[in-house]
Amino acid sequence: MSTENKTLNVGDTAPDFTLKTIGLKEVSLKDFRGKNVVVLFYPLDWTPG
Repeated sequence: MSTENKTLNVGDTAPDFTLKTIGLKEVSLKDFRGKNVVVLFYPLDWTPG
């Protein structure tokens, strides 16, 4: 896992990353290569409290 921080600018290619879905399935950005992708983050949206 890389801990390097890099600021992205409009038009930059996003670095590959992997996230877990609600069902805990892992999906990677590279799985959607050539497609438009929107990533939404909802902190605490599905957690109690």
